[in-house]
Amino acid sequence: MNNKMIARFIGKILLVEAAFMLPACGISIYQHEEAAVQAFLITILLTVLMGGALVVTVRTEKKGFHAKEGLVCVGISWIVLGLFGALPFFLSGSIPNYVDALFEIVSGFTTTGASILPEVELLPMGILYWRSFSHWLGGMGVLVFLLAVSSGDERSKGFTMHILRAESPGPKVGKLVPRMKKTAEILYILYMILTVLNIIFLLIGGMPLFDSICTAFGTAGTGGFGIKNDSIAGYSPYLQNVCTVFMLLFGVNFSCYYMLLLRQVKSVFKDEELRLYLGVVFGSIVLIVWNLRGFYGTLGETIRHAAFQVASIVTTTGFATTDFDLWPAFSKAVLLCLMMLGACAGSTGGGFKCGRALLVLKGLRRSVRQIVHPGKVEVVRVNGRTVEEKVLENTNAYLAAYTLIIVASFFLVSVDGFSVTTNLSAVLACFNNIGPGFEMVGPTCNFSGFSMFSKLVLIMDMLAGRLEIFPILILFSRTTWGKR
Repeated sequence: MNNKMIARFIGKILLVEAAFMLPACGISIYQHEEAAVQAFLITILLTVLMGGALVVTVRTEKKGFHAKEGLVCVGISWIVLGLFGALPFFLSGSIPNYVDALFEIVSGFTTTGASILPEVELLPMGILYWRSFSHWLGGMGVLVFLLAVSSGDERSKGFTMHILRAESPGPKVGKLVPRMKKTAEILYILYMILTVLNIIFLLIGGMPLFDSICTAFGTAGTGGFGIKNDSIAGYSPYLQNVCTVFMLLFGVNFSCYYMLLLRQVKSVFKDEELRLYLGVVFGSIVLIVWNLRGFYGTLGETIRHAAFQVASIVTTTGFATTDFDLWPAFSKAVLLCLMMLGACAGSTGGGFKCGRALLVLKGLRRSVRQIVHPGKVEVVRVNGRTVEEKVLENTNAYLAAYTLIIVASFFLVSVDGFSVTTNLSAVLACFNNIGPGFEMVGPTCNFSGFSMFSKLVLIMDMLAGRLEIFPILILFSRTTWGKR
């Protein structure tokens, strides 16, 4: 284990986090929010001291940086980000309990959007900005950002590839260009362009600048933290429709946008995962609109709310324009299925991912055919390319871990004595990085009622879900820390 390189990289991550707190601190200074200013300054100082100490005192070794180090580095980095990122909430008194503050910021970084706050509008503006910006930073990944802006002088072979593979969502990370550092740069450039476009369209609709920026952060990271108690419900239909479109755009694999820039339009529309994603979205909207007939005053209003909530849930954003917990059972069942499916691989969305679902379905079809024709050799193909057996094995392993963690977490949080629907939807909402669930954790409620123990379980669920399980699981493996 290359412990020195891991420690040095974590130090750089802390310095980046401290730098990103400066705008939030500046907003608090401008708004004369004394408690928030003091909290940010103390946190920035502590973060810089810790990060600087790790960078200065730990020298990078020359020996290799392998997949195991990449997974460990990502897992520890995200935990450390949460531990320090929660301090402004706690020190400012905005969230007096540190576990609650940790829950809130981990929910932000993992783009979950689950909250323990009953009245978000009471928070200082600087705290609100930091809370929303954590979505944007966590959406594409802070480690990917560091790779994009780094000098690229890391001497260990495979360093950037293992970091990018460990942090990027989806069953497989491919190179957009031969150099992985360049890939990270392209991803963040596309991410920033879409975010700026989102802000512009929100401003055109009359949304205030601060609201537009925070809402765009939540949409881009598919996070869902709102700065209003009613989420997006209080804004105009135009603004809600803008959010619907951009949530769906951020749920698309970013490599599709890169191919569009290269004018490979046919390749994009032939992408099987994209077609599955769009098919699920439009099919779900049709089913819910049919089920909600007569629930709202007009067909247009029904379509708007159905499209918004489908986009919000399938992309794991978590915004809300209406209390969908009041919808008929069939519509809620559709949303529950979308919670588990999630968006495309390589997007900022969470969930199981359409890419994995596609592999599981094709693998299942192959297994059925082989039962009927035992002697027939058949390979799984996606977009005309043969999928390696190792990728299929990893997908099946992920499905097994995904199921086991949900079941275990459900049992653990059930000790609080809430209803089955509340507990199960809370676990699914946190593990799939969605935010709202049903009943006590519905769109008009929050997670404050859970015990400290259950909140810690849900925090680990959020981290495991955002990091695709294995970077967190490997931290608890004895073989990870043992000698080879």
